[in-house]
Amino acid sequence: MTDNRRHRGRPHRIKRTTRDGRHGDPANKSRSRSPERSPGPATPRSEERARTGDPADGSVRLNRYLAQSGVCSRREADELIQAGAVTVNGRVVTELGTKVAPGDAVVYGGQRLNMERKRYVLLNKPKDFITTTDDPRDRRTVMNLVAHACKERIYPVGRLDRNTTGVLLLTNDGELAKKLTHPRHGVEKLYHVFLNRSVTKTDLQQLIEGVELDDGPAHVDEASHVGDDRKQVGVRLHSGRNRIVRRLFEALGYEVVKLDRVIFAGLTKKDLPRGKWRHLTEKEINLLRRVR
Repeated sequence: MTDNRRHRGRPHRIKRTTRDGRHGDPANKSRSRSPERSPGPATPRSEERARTGDPADGSVRLNRYLAQSGVCSRREADELIQAGAVTVNGRVVTELGTKVAPGDAVVYGGQRLNMERKRYVLLNKPKDFITTTDDPRDRRTVMNLVAHACKERIYPVGRLDRNTTGVLLLTNDGELAKKLTHPRHGVEKLYHVFLNRSVTKTDLQQLIEGVELDDGPAHVDEASHVGDDRKQVGVRLHSGRNRIVRRLFEALGYEVVKLDRVIFAGLTKKDLPRGKWRHLTEKEINLLRRVR
């Protein structure tokens, strides 16, 4: 039996090797140090700077400033900067990595920009509204429906046809908007399609396998009847091509009577009446930011 009595009452000290190869006793080493001053409590502002990497003076990189102003994504902002399309305090800036401070006058396209608070508004779009920020023919646009949502200038992410209803996101977050509409990311959409006649199972399978269109072949990920009504079909797809759902059915000889987008990038119109809007929750915003 091993005699452990020599260990009682006196802890066994571990010798550690320092970078220069010498051995030392961490207990003795800690006693030789001068006492450190305990840091004060972090303020919300300092915690935010630590999380985002922003310097204490509030300056940010110019490409981020452009993205947060709703102009474009950061990558596109770099291109605008290199092209000499942006001025800071009246001087053309072409150097990437340039930082701007609060109060600097950043101008693009003849307009002075502001780093606005990011807004994310979900609209359940009704029929007969154009998805645009301005219509030269003075028709009703989705902007009329969200006029009182916020003071910041927001714009639609992607498009819905005039007669298409359902989920539509509006924001002033240019970087996120670019990501959600870029084909590389393949954001998921779910549509409820009402047709003029019953859709055969063969045509449902054809939608999945692919249909030849004027601008090349296209397909959906899933297609199935909604309930027992064979004139109603649910389609799930990632393509963002213009009028893709209507054109797919038209290519198979069907007429789309009604089209409703039920899901966009995980966002739904649940409990949101037609023509009404709401702000996204923090959880929903974080989910959008995680889109790859």
